[in-house]
Amino acid sequence: MQSFNYQTPSNLADAARAASADNARLMAGGQSLLPAMKLGLAAPDVLVDLGGLSELKGIAVSAGVVKVGAMATHADVAAHAALREAIPALADLAGHIGDAQVRNRGTLGGSLANNDPAACYPAAVMGLGATVHTYRRDIAADDFFVGLYTTALAEGELITGVSFPVPTFAGWQKFKQPASRFSLVGVFVSRGPQGVRVAVTGAGNGVFRATDLEQALARDWSPAACSGVTVAADQMNGDLHASAAYRAALIPVLAARAVGG
Repeated sequence: MQSFNYQTPSNLADAARAASADNARLMAGGQSLLPAMKLGLAAPDVLVDLGGLSELKGIAVSAGVVKVGAMATHADVAAHAALREAIPALADLAGHIGDAQVRNRGTLGGSLANNDPAACYPAAVMGLGATVHTYRRDIAADDFFVGLYTTALAEGELITGVSFPVPTFAGWQKFKQPASRFSLVGVFVSRGPQGVRVAVTGAGNGVFRATDLEQALARDWSPAACSGVTVAADQMNGDLHASAAYRAALIPVLAARAVGG
């Protein structure tokens, strides 16, 4: 059995101090970290539980921006009335993550910090051109996701929230793996203050923007524009669930469905 120092900070300053300890890990909903610890894939000396930080749980909509606290659960996002009105696609995405237990424990900040290559939230953050806030700085979506399970966060850096600009239109389509409900391929599209953006999850080693689709949709915002785009399979994942070619073929199909609403 692992032994560790369990910290339950009551404010952001205490959380930041606890997270600066050697081999400390931050825990939000615990949906990824706790299974990793059970399997021996993570063995922190200090576990910093963020569950008591009410200041990180709020959701607010104002001046064309939806700001979601890092500790807001998927269920919180899915059920928030003003968020659902401002960005229905974001609420829809959150409402179909995992199962009810995962949605009531998992958090926005935890998902982004973990950066699973098949997670849903990174597609929304990238697809809406959102900004990730930490207690140190603001990080643009295009700079936040670095690679497989890797982000721009420094060791112990704590996400406090995410600001999503309200788009003119946004859509989300997910082809899920039935058992895990992660995305075999997920595509988030938007048109608005950040221009036309198309973000893909599940198909590669991390979320990425499909620039050919963005260019096609910038010329003609219609499902038909997506059908004329071919996505190369050489950088896609292939596994027992779907080949790289299959995933590549799904991307423009799901993008067209997302645009069509």
